[in-house]
Amino acid sequence: MDAVRLIAAGRHALARSGEAWDIVGEAWQAQALAQGMGGWLAVAGPPELRAEARGLGEAGGRGCGVIDRAALRGEGRPPEQPPRAAQLTGTADIRQALLGLQELLGEVGIALVGVACATDDEGLYWQCIESIDAADESSDRVRGLLRRMASVRERGSASGVS
Repeated sequence: MDAVRLIAAGRHALARSGEAWDIVGEAWQAQALAQGMGGWLAVAGPPELRAEARGLGEAGGRGCGVIDRAALRGEGRPPEQPPRAAQLTGTADIRQALLGLQELLGEVGIALVGVACATDDEGLYWQCIESIDAADESSDRVRGLLRRMASVRERGSASGVS
């Protein structure tokens, strides 16, 4: 499935999340998608983006690692859903996908701040803080990829004008 569609599904699922652990679960989904997009771009994306894309994949992987997946499956919760990122087949518009991922990561960060501020559970609080940091790092990597794309585009335009 195209990355843009997966990102839209993630944003929709995050907007529907009402429970704190559902929001944390969506943060995990977003990080898995960042990892998947980084991996896909590192292998199949434009050569000039591959190094930065590997960094996004690594940041997304670290972000998945900070989330306590056992807590997500806590008492009375349905079994854990597979990551949406497993459905990623690529994207027709890399820039649009990266912009969407950046928006999703920003929305995840805001939702996690809300959970962290509202909880009395110290474990959940620290889970949110670590997840906010991870979303921020992944977002920084996406910003770097977007800057790199703009730089490559500008150089291409400048060399075509000669």
